[in-house]
Amino acid sequence: MYSILIHFYGFIIALISPFHKKARMMRLGQWKTNSILRSKIDRDAKYIWFHASSLGEFEQGRPMMEKIKDLYPGYKILLTFFSPSGYEVRKNYKGADVICYLPFDTPYRVKKFMNLANPAIAVFIKYEFWGNYLKELKRRNIPVYIISAIFRPEQLFFQWYGKPYRKMLNCFNHLYVQDERSRKLLEEYGITNVTVTGDTRFDRVQDVRAQAREIPLVEKFVANHTGGDQVTLIAGSSWPQDEEILIPYFNEHPGMKLIIAPHEIHREHLMYIESLLRRPSVRLSEAHEDDLTDKQCLIVDSFGLLSSIYRYGDIAYIGGGFGAGIHNTLEAAVYGVPVLFGPRYHKFKEAKDLIAVGGGFSLSDAKAFRAKMDELLANREALEASGKASGSFVKNNVGATDKVLNELTL
Repeated sequence: MYSILIHFYGFIIALISPFHKKARMMRLGQWKTNSILRSKIDRDAKYIWFHASSLGEFEQGRPMMEKIKDLYPGYKILLTFFSPSGYEVRKNYKGADVICYLPFDTPYRVKKFMNLANPAIAVFIKYEFWGNYLKELKRRNIPVYIISAIFRPEQLFFQWYGKPYRKMLNCFNHLYVQDERSRKLLEEYGITNVTVTGDTRFDRVQDVRAQAREIPLVEKFVANHTGGDQVTLIAGSSWPQDEEILIPYFNEHPGMKLIIAPHEIHREHLMYIESLLRRPSVRLSEAHEDDLTDKQCLIVDSFGLLSSIYRYGDIAYIGGGFGAGIHNTLEAAVYGVPVLFGPRYHKFKEAKDLIAVGGGFSLSDAKAFRAKMDELLANREALEASGKASGSFVKNNVGATDKVLNELTL
């Protein structure tokens, strides 16, 4: 039944690919996988295969890949992605020796991939459970692990009809999970080869902070005070639903500056943001030092800068919480600032934990956003205390990568 569903999914992707950009990229990318493996895999080398669904999972696995490259030069890294949003961004990542799409999880494609890749060890990241790949790895006695995994009772494995899918979990040599709740849930179903090691994303954001770029134009923008106790809000990965809440508040508060880095930077979205603004703004791509003196909003219209830009803020707002779900809260929290976000955060453990320690705040609507911002702007001690809680939360959770590597036999 599972393989039939995968075949059907592949058929749907093929059917919509002429009209859907991501489906087309996925299909074309998978077609190239075998030729990439034939030309780039060194048959005399030992490969550790890392699989990430998309960009977020890649960032979780990245600290482990880079430590392995440093500590175990006898291994090479094969990195696969399922989603174009991961592969297209990181296809030139220097930390892996071979990078390609993962073919659909059908028995024939799985065996073809395994014959060409011939990994010595496989590491899946967070939510990656592909039944035929896992069975084939087990059949070939190739050790397979999952890292930074998290399990919840509502997942398919734990439903009354989920036994066939739960068998996938028995294929792992070991499961490294984020929290004790996941370990206990697995134990209820007889899965005991589990260790709580935490989330490797904390290691990643700590590395990113250490390597953060200085951005002179942003620094100059923040340094030009509007008068009084200026506060700079960094809005990262924002969507229109977020902007409709935060920009009207910004318009009414002259003592506040705004740096907004929208999730999508196409022309229409940038123009929409500018239509909401009632105070002087400039796009980063068009900014010059001489033009920044009277500007109070900086629109970041390029990718790759946000994780460094958070360092310049006093408060961070993370977008997505009024849509499918919030984006990366830890990228901001690592700089020791209060982190605000919308109501759809419940699938994100780090967001729930950030709220619990007093460093994060979920806001249900514009009224709640206004109330929290008023509180933070009026009480500098409260702002600094929540920022300190946020930064300490990240520091206290660093180290998952080392815990996993200390347990693995390489």
